[in-house]
Amino acid sequence: MSQYPVQSWVRRLAAVLKLWGWLQLASLTVLFLLLSSALLALAVSLILHNQVRWDMVAGAVVFAIVAAPVFVTLLLYLVRHLDAALFYLKDSARQETLLNENLQENIRQLNFEIEERKKAFQAKRRAIDELRKEISERKKTQLELEEQSLLMRSIVDSSPDLFYYRDETGRFASCNKMFEQLIGKSASELIGHYPLEIYSSDMAPAAILTDHEVSVNQAELTLDVEYTTPQGQVMWFEMRKVPFFDRQGRYIGLLGFGRDITSRKLAEQALERAYQDKGKFIATLSHELRTPLNGIVGLTRRLLETELAAEQRSWANTIFSSAETLGNIFNDIIDLDKIDRQDLDIVYQSVALEQFIGDIANFAELICQQKGLKFSLQRVGNLSCFVRLDPTRVRQVLWNLINNAVKFTAKGQVSLYCEFSQVQDQASGLIFIVSDTGIGIAAQEQQRIFDMYYKSSDGRRLSIVGSGIGLSVSKALAEAMGGRISLQSQLNQGSSFTVHLPTEVLAEPELITAVSCPSLTVLLVEDVPLNAEIAINLLEQRGHVVIHAETGEDALALLETEDDIDLVLLDMQLPDMTGDQIAREMKLEPRLAQIPIVVLSANVRKAEQQLEGIQIHGALAKPINTANLDQLLAQLFSPSAVRSAATATQEKNPDTVLDLVTLQDYLQSLGKKSVNRSIQLFEQLLPGYINKMLEAATQRELEEFQEAAHKLKGAAASVGLLWVQQQAKLLEQEETPNWGAMERQLIEYHLTIERHLAALHEFVEQY
Repeated sequence: MSQYPVQSWVRRLAAVLKLWGWLQLASLTVLFLLLSSALLALAVSLILHNQVRWDMVAGAVVFAIVAAPVFVTLLLYLVRHLDAALFYLKDSARQETLLNENLQENIRQLNFEIEERKKAFQAKRRAIDELRKEISERKKTQLELEEQSLLMRSIVDSSPDLFYYRDETGRFASCNKMFEQLIGKSASELIGHYPLEIYSSDMAPAAILTDHEVSVNQAELTLDVEYTTPQGQVMWFEMRKVPFFDRQGRYIGLLGFGRDITSRKLAEQALERAYQDKGKFIATLSHELRTPLNGIVGLTRRLLETELAAEQRSWANTIFSSAETLGNIFNDIIDLDKIDRQDLDIVYQSVALEQFIGDIANFAELICQQKGLKFSLQRVGNLSCFVRLDPTRVRQVLWNLINNAVKFTAKGQVSLYCEFSQVQDQASGLIFIVSDTGIGIAAQEQQRIFDMYYKSSDGRRLSIVGSGIGLSVSKALAEAMGGRISLQSQLNQGSSFTVHLPTEVLAEPELITAVSCPSLTVLLVEDVPLNAEIAINLLEQRGHVVIHAETGEDALALLETEDDIDLVLLDMQLPDMTGDQIAREMKLEPRLAQIPIVVLSANVRKAEQQLEGIQIHGALAKPINTANLDQLLAQLFSPSAVRSAATATQEKNPDTVLDLVTLQDYLQSLGKKSVNRSIQLFEQLLPGYINKMLEAATQRELEEFQEAAHKLKGAAASVGLLWVQQQAKLLEQEETPNWGAMERQLIEYHLTIERHLAALHEFVEQY
């Protein structure tokens, strides 16, 4: 506390020194000291001596003059240094204060950082713990995934079904053991390679084409594939090819699954052989039935050419149509697999409705009279018109229903109701109702009455023998024609079957003018006298000369002795030899090999199979249809007229997919077998052509693309595929194809070709 006044005095003196300056302050101080010393000496002398002693004043002044500068200098020096020291001390205190403040701030910051580091350390420890936990979970998950992957891989590898995966580039990316065993290569040899490098040359095109179809359409595909292993074993697989996408929906590959269906295929083949054996039995039985049927058809045709009363002609027409229908039914019985699959052919034509119903009524009235039943016919609507129907199939359905009605009716009547409804701007329809007053059908039986081979549990119905297929076939035929059959029945009150058939009104069919054919000398080889008589009459009516041989030996002898034979009509079943033996003998002799051979058989398909490898010029089913006979003779001996008619037909239908003129010419000159072989060869080459075009389109190779299109054009022309040929020509002429859309276009083109091939097969079979 004592230092504060000194410090204050020093600071004031230092301030005065700074204000006045060193020299001025020193001078003033010296003068002050001199004056003070003089006054002090004067006061002392007065006090001591009671008088002023100037010597003492002078001595004091002299002493002051000598000592004052030194004192002042020393004083000012001390003031200056004290002030500097005080300033230093003050500054030091201030610096110390600042330092302390900074130190305190640093301490606080350090404490804060320490706390933050503690928190960070704790967070780090927690993160490390979480990381360790996550690593542990990931390791656990990874182990589980590896175990699952190993399990899935084991399951896939142990599966009897094959599996493979191809990436978006088309290379194999994965497969299972079954696929490796089947191909005969390990996974390392398969992965990373294209199918062309793996599959054999005969399998690669079809495999690549179907895989490409899946990738383009992005839809799964299922097909049966035949495969021959490297060991020569033939196996069948049901291949299911599925497109594979990522999470964004982008196509990234193809999954292929194949199930071994060899046993199923072998079973199907065994079943097919059983069908063939059954067909042979039915064909033999049908041949025996056709012999009297042929006589009925022939003699009825002769009868219709004579003068008859109106009622007699109506009955004769009914007999003739009945026999023709029965012959068509025999054709379906021969081809038993059609009945099993309900795949019966429906052939529509323009039918005079009133006459057609009259024939049905004649038949119904006759069988009702035989059992003493009354028959009634009710017509509703305008029936004096021509409608689009398959008369054979409709007749078969109605006769089945009428036969059943008569069979299960002991007394009373059978009635037929016919209604034709035609509404403007709407579809027309026929309604047939066959009713009876018979024993009726129990309610529990009505749901199963249309089942194949169904036998009623009703004892009354069991007592009446039946095949059990009539109603089932009738239902199948009605549905094949777009119609339906329904039933209403009550026990002991009768039954009523209603048939609904869609139809349309047609113009009256034009009479077909037969193509003229020159007079021929025909060798007829037929052992059944009745059949021979009918065939001879048909041929002689057309101005031909007929030579008849009943045995194979007679036929060969006549061929050796007669030089002017133009045509051989050859029956396939003779007492001493078969028709194929006679045909082979003829082909061995150059002169006889030039004579056209037309086969007569109840089973045309079987006859063609027996004659496989022998060129024949046609086949006619027995009983002989006059229209088919005229058409065949015209094709063989008046081809120019037939081609003109075909050309006119084609000009009326410019959108046809087939070159009818070329096809008929080929069929006439080469025969159906040769044409079928050409079609089969085209079907084998087609995948290669399409695959070559796809590869060229993918690689943007215009020249190779046009070359493949040119080859396809020529191949299509050789089998009469007119539309395919025209489209291939357009593709060949493309100068700047749209490569981006070409792949999908080619896939659609290939699918369309398949449909046209089906139409081609149908045309050749019906020729």
